[in-house]
Amino acid sequence: MAKLKKWLGYALIAFVAFYLLTQPESAAGVIETGLGGLMSAAESLSRFVNALSV
Repeated sequence: MAKLKKWLGYALIAFVAFYLLTQPESAAGVIETGLGGLMSAAESLSRFVNALSV
């Protein structure tokens, strides 16, 4: 079972590398969307914490 997880991990890394090399614009859009979501979540958490302290 451990070998299967190891090979699946390698396959996932290979797929991501292939995607980045063949579709760089799409990959950049995915990263941009993900980072935008993280920034939005961080902003919302910041507002929540500030609201608690008032």
